[in-house]
Amino acid sequence: MANNWSEQEVAETVADYFAMLRQELLGEKYNKAMHRRALMKKLSGRSNGSVELKHQNISAVLIEMGIPWIEGYKPRSNYQRSLLPAMVAEYLKAHPDLQALFHKDVQRVPNTPSVEDFLAVMESPPSSEPRGASNSGEVREVPSLYNPAGVNYLEREAQNQALGEAGEQFVMNFERARLIYAGRQALADQIEQVSLTIGPSAGFDIRSYEENGKDRFIEAKTTKYGKSTPFFVTPNELRFSKVNEASYYLYRLFGFRDTPRLFTLQGHLEDKCILVPSEYSARAR
Repeated sequence: MANNWSEQEVAETVADYFAMLRQELLGEKYNKAMHRRALMKKLSGRSNGSVELKHQNISAVLIEMGIPWIEGYKPRSNYQRSLLPAMVAEYLKAHPDLQALFHKDVQRVPNTPSVEDFLAVMESPPSSEPRGASNSGEVREVPSLYNPAGVNYLEREAQNQALGEAGEQFVMNFERARLIYAGRQALADQIEQVSLTIGPSAGFDIRSYEENGKDRFIEAKTTKYGKSTPFFVTPNELRFSKVNEASYYLYRLFGFRDTPRLFTLQGHLEDKCILVPSEYSARAR
């Protein structure tokens, strides 16, 4: 059997993925294994692993389109670019009601999830997929995929001010727990939400402290979606991370819908991230 998937197989897998995504956005429970078993009956002898990978490929396509994705399928970008993005776009065009679900979900601000142990939510940053000669710290152009709605919903979510403020409060509680656990109650009491006391011009959101009393400048980025969801930084935030790299931390809070976790990136963001331009300031020549 050929390794390349047929159009029919890809179409069936895309439909299955969106059936699960729809249920997730509606807050309905579903069983990934049951979906996979039912799907495999429609395919040409594909293994569990190959179906899982194809679902992960669809996650990668949706992220590149700026569309919410299923966290349970970690994005993998090694997909058939000649076929899969077109099939995803075709499905979205045929089901315009999904756009209303995407729009509603990115505007929704869930109740701040309760956490028994704040310090237990910390994870390591996501591992990068192999990208040939690509290195962290580069600024590179990435060919955009056709999105029938023309809306970057992930960017819309990042602009959700209420969600951002809820995430900042969560990070402040995490920082208080970290310092209290270290026996530095007095420092915990001095943590400041700079995004409110100064505003965006500060270049960071929260002033916290190291255990020795030195400043820790924190930029908080929050998403209801998965660990690999891209985040957006301003030129001012980027500059601040460079000037204050020894004291600068980006806290990425993800899965904020019900089971929040976070990872941190410490230092100049150009050294920690692949930066992709999302817009330009332009004027006539």
